[in-house]
Amino acid sequence: MIRYLLLSFFIFISCTYLANAQNTAVNANGSKGNVITTAVPFLDITPDARSGGMGEAGVAISPDVNATFWNPSKLAFVTDNSEVSMSYSPWLRQITPDVDLGYLSFYKKLDDRNTIAASMRYFNLGSVDSYDNNFTSLGTLYPNEYSFDISLARKFGEGFSLGLTARYIHSNLSQGASENGQQTTSANGFAADASMYYRTVSDFALGIDISNIGTKMSYAIGQPDYFLPTNLKIGVAQTVNMDELNKITFTVDVNKLLVPTPPIRDANGNIISGKNDNVSIVDGIFQSFTDAPGGTSEELQELSFSPGVEYWYNNQLALRAGYFYENPNKGDRHYTTLGVGYRFNNLGVDFSYVAASEQSTPLAGVVRFTLNYNFGSIK
Repeated sequence: MIRYLLLSFFIFISCTYLANAQNTAVNANGSKGNVITTAVPFLDITPDARSGGMGEAGVAISPDVNATFWNPSKLAFVTDNSEVSMSYSPWLRQITPDVDLGYLSFYKKLDDRNTIAASMRYFNLGSVDSYDNNFTSLGTLYPNEYSFDISLARKFGEGFSLGLTARYIHSNLSQGASENGQQTTSANGFAADASMYYRTVSDFALGIDISNIGTKMSYAIGQPDYFLPTNLKIGVAQTVNMDELNKITFTVDVNKLLVPTPPIRDANGNIISGKNDNVSIVDGIFQSFTDAPGGTSEELQELSFSPGVEYWYNNQLALRAGYFYENPNKGDRHYTTLGVGYRFNNLGVDFSYVAASEQSTPLAGVVRFTLNYNFGSIK
């Protein structure tokens, strides 16, 4: 037990050291990153506090009700008959006081092999004062976005499952306001997720989830269509049962945005490096692995990593820590996360915190709260 606790402590200290080292580099060179633009990026924001405390890793960890976001195929292995969860996060409060993310999820076990689930995300972007080109006030806008999902998970054999999700997306950013004399509208889209989960009798698990495969979205007639944030998540996890009361899980997720990287163009709009990003949805997914103007080195920069650790005592008290890393040229998010959870009978509470300085990331101090309730084990 002491050996595993020391290993967990070492991982946490190492992640903290890496974060501090990276923060120094960012502060020194002032790099801002080269983010790939997509519609509705809120779909990739971690909604729940459990994974939020583990460096935002959740593809391969033990299944719970929030698997509807991370990897719906895990739901085939849940042990409770049904469960509901509510999550809330005051978002980017270092920048604005009124942006919030809410998440509601539910699953129902149909039989030993099949589970259905539903979830809803709501992203409130606060209030925005609107003006025309002459700086005449057009009033206050209240932009918001939401999505609704339905998932099905099915077990194949004792350790393998597959999952499918259908999603409706609504984005109302401009609320009909005019931009450069053109009327804008809300945008709607449809998407699907495909996922798989595999675990062994030695408590090793592998998870893969491809999310947000769907229609492009536009906010005005004649304006560009934007890809959804199609994302590939691959994760592994190893749980070690130290004794009857103590267990610990080590996990790491790797993420890759499956959206074309914009090419480098000359003054006339001709491509001088990279590939044309005006392609179909399917072509964009496959092209995203080979289209970076900087070649293989830039493609590798588009990967983000989330190592995390979770310790449970008596299946009641959980302590969590992790680290999220994204290359400075591709988003520049890097921070340590901490979390705690408690289970009392059928009720569970989780909390997570982004431990970073305001100078290093606008996500500094972000907190997440999750409350869940299960309706009993399967008889």
